[in-house]
Amino acid sequence: MLTGLEPIIIDTAAKSMTGVVIKTAWTQGSNFLSRFAKGLNENTRKLIYNAAQEYVKNYSNRNGILKVLGMREPVNLDDIYTMVRFLPKDEIINFADISSLEENYRSSNKRKYRSEKGDTKSGITVANEQQYLMVIGEPGAGKSTFLRKMGLEALKSRKGSYKHSCIPVFIELKKFTEEDINIKKMIIDEFDICKFPEAEESVEKLLDKGKLLILLDGLDEVPTKNLDRVINKIQDFVDKHDKNRFIISCRTAAYNNWFRRFTDVLMAEFNDQQIEQFINNWFKTELDRETNTAENCWNLLQKDEYKGAKELAQTPLLLTFLCLTYDKTQSFPNNRSVLYRKALNILLEEWASEKRIKRDPIYEGLHTELEEILLADIAYNNFQEDKLFFYEQDIIEQIKKFLSGNLNAPQHLNCKAVLNAIEVQQGILVERATDIYSFSHLTLQEYLTAQYILDHNLISKLVSNHITETRWKEVFILVAGLMRGGADQLLLLMENETRKFLQTPLGMEKLVPLLEWGERMTNGSAGEMKPLAKRAIAYAYANAYPYDNAYAKAYIKSYTKTYINAYENAYANAYFCAYADTYTDTIAEAINKFIKLANILKKDKIFNEINYSQLLSQLEVLKTQIPDDELSREVRINFLKNIDQIWNNAFHLTPELINLREEALEEIDDHYFYINWLMLQCKDAAVNVSPQTWEGIEDRMLRVI
Repeated sequence: MLTGLEPIIIDTAAKSMTGVVIKTAWTQGSNFLSRFAKGLNENTRKLIYNAAQEYVKNYSNRNGILKVLGMREPVNLDDIYTMVRFLPKDEIINFADISSLEENYRSSNKRKYRSEKGDTKSGITVANEQQYLMVIGEPGAGKSTFLRKMGLEALKSRKGSYKHSCIPVFIELKKFTEEDINIKKMIIDEFDICKFPEAEESVEKLLDKGKLLILLDGLDEVPTKNLDRVINKIQDFVDKHDKNRFIISCRTAAYNNWFRRFTDVLMAEFNDQQIEQFINNWFKTELDRETNTAENCWNLLQKDEYKGAKELAQTPLLLTFLCLTYDKTQSFPNNRSVLYRKALNILLEEWASEKRIKRDPIYEGLHTELEEILLADIAYNNFQEDKLFFYEQDIIEQIKKFLSGNLNAPQHLNCKAVLNAIEVQQGILVERATDIYSFSHLTLQEYLTAQYILDHNLISKLVSNHITETRWKEVFILVAGLMRGGADQLLLLMENETRKFLQTPLGMEKLVPLLEWGERMTNGSAGEMKPLAKRAIAYAYANAYPYDNAYAKAYIKSYTKTYINAYENAYANAYFCAYADTYTDTIAEAINKFIKLANILKKDKIFNEINYSQLLSQLEVLKTQIPDDELSREVRINFLKNIDQIWNNAFHLTPELINLREEALEEIDDHYFYINWLMLQCKDAAVNVSPQTWEGIEDRMLRVI
């Protein structure tokens, strides 16, 4: 059977445990030793060793493996475990109001809600330091896994990272469903099932000497009717057996500072280093190493289009889901809405089902589909108002309004209880500060917002009101992915916005002439690239000027990547970026790059009306006239302008075409070209687009029609 400990470690652990039991419970003077006729002889030692070995195997089989989310085969916990980090709980809720939370989030420029101003500490370090530890965290944050791992480390004795000589006992608190709650009996049962001689007396001695590490998992999973009784029993047990070590886990929303002896710590979200380590641990077979699976998976998460997925990866449960997804196809789906819908379903339903958690009675009538519609309502209405954080009372009012406005929704529910249940059992809504909530991941709010837009036929409103707002970018892409009947309507509405921009004064005066120039220079050229890609390249060339404009450099990189990579011409991106970098080189290097670039363009036949022989000849002449690089910047710039003049003349670029003010360039970028870029993203994300519709859009894109 697959276990979390190797056979050699099982033997070592059993010997260590045997030593603890004998030294603690079977020394001379033990009040039950006389029951064995020959006392602590070799046979008794063997009985204890065999029982200890069985105990280690049982613990390892039950708690040393991971099998979740429909995994075909379990995996060893030790093989994939990534050590968690903790935040002091009193440093989490430190914001006075929503405005300070909003400011903190936006100023961080990261898709992470949690403020981590306090120093994080390694989980094993904290467990070694604290005799009484309360671990709190959101659903799927890895609380149970941490407790199980601490037990494994304790069993390893000196070979493990847990530095206290203790025997771990793992107890799932959800099993306390009856009125008779007896923690000691559950511990004794763990020993008795492994045939420890005199199990009850042995446990009494071990408790008395403080030799147990008692792991109480899932306080939030105790049935509500038993919760107060369980808390009192735990408190009494800890007080009576206070020499032992205790770790309890509980979901953040369900915890109410019940245990005075315990140090409360919050599980920190995975950072980049932990995510990468987890992925490396997950993909470690010989085949994975040969094909660099872990590296490829990690690199894919670094891409801009998967930053939402990477945000989900901050939660160990959802990172496990991402690894399982990647393992099937060696990629993530282009339609990200599929990925996020599955993640949402894991939190809504699947995780509770796998953990066999019974829902509270308040859920009667509020089935999963109805709850998802409710969450979409909350997500959209707050996202529409640019709210990422919202007051508890506002959410309660939204729940009340939703239930009262739906004839088929249960009307008897307590709206505050509904909110609490969603928070405790699923962690989709999370309390970030006192009475202030947000979605657990911005990705989930964006996905639910997109779902609401589709459900309520708000596509036209989305485009007309938010087409150039970058915070809505992911929503647009998700809407396209959710439109199973076809994203044609969305794409045509977006295209119409680009045509409107061409009618503005800036569009008419500056953009239209450039687009006309680009079409004239590329139309009918012999190169194999699509006409749209050629037009995009032409426009990118025109706006690489002026050379000392940092924005132009970023601009050319952005748009050559967008339009050229989109049509599988990635090599072109490299030489355009080289063009943008030209002015940071020496003059000789600059001219050589222009010569190389001219030869590439000559070969690729993107442009019409270019006399490449004359251009190359003029550049070669300039190489013989290079001034000393030690001369003033002004002399250097003037010489580089000569290169520009030769280049621009060859491409028929007049000063009127290329002398755009930076603010004008930015406005064109932020409106016209941003919409075109977003259309490409939506087209790629869509599950269904009519070929005729897209061919028409592609034909009209970057043209004046």
